[in-house]
Amino acid sequence: RRADALAGASREALDQQRRLAAEQRTRRDEVRTRLKEVEKLLAGLSPTQLTRLTELERTQTAGAQRELLGSGVLDGPRTPSRAGAEALRFAVEQLGKPYEWGAEGPEAYDCSGLTQRAWAAAGREIPRTSQEQWETLPRVSLSELRPGDLVVYFPGATHVAVYLGEGLVVQAPRPGAKVKVSPVAANPLLGAVRPDPDGTALASYAPPDLPEDAGDGGDEGFDRA
Repeated sequence: RRADALAGASREALDQQRRLAAEQRTRRDEVRTRLKEVEKLLAGLSPTQLTRLTELERTQTAGAQRELLGSGVLDGPRTPSRAGAEALRFAVEQLGKPYEWGAEGPEAYDCSGLTQRAWAAAGREIPRTSQEQWETLPRVSLSELRPGDLVVYFPGATHVAVYLGEGLVVQAPRPGAKVKVSPVAANPLLGAVRPDPDGTALASYAPPDLPEDAGDGGDEGFDRA
């Protein structure tokens, strides 16, 4: 009887594993289909239309950014932990590299591929996807946000960026875009997480230098929900 029970439990576990694998494949196929639709849409836009789209995004972002900064939630000097500074330095070094869904570098990144690799460069392994990063890493309020923390966006936690400081993030936004610096309010904020809650903030900190074109391009993230 014990052997039969163990065999039944094993079959049930195997069936569950197969169901989960099938769900993951379906989810991956859905994202790829949507990604192709976005790429097709962007490819069909004229240079003038692309410029207008970028201008519209900037106008919308500017309003949200003014509201957030005006609240005072990000006021005051903030320094990263030692690991946070290393993660941020890595992220800044990736500026200008293209977005590619599922990419983890070194030639291209998606949003969570960038954040994962940045923190791996700092010696800390974190989950691969933005949803897993949101679900498993310790959360911090925006009033406690410091450089190196991860800012998560959209209700489904489908986008993530590295907080740069001064109300800015480093992100891999979406298909057709490149890793860039954006206002922290460029996308609908969900919250923030800290990969190293045990890390002590540095007494002093000099942020990495940014190229002049670090903020060029659209800021809207790819919501994979």
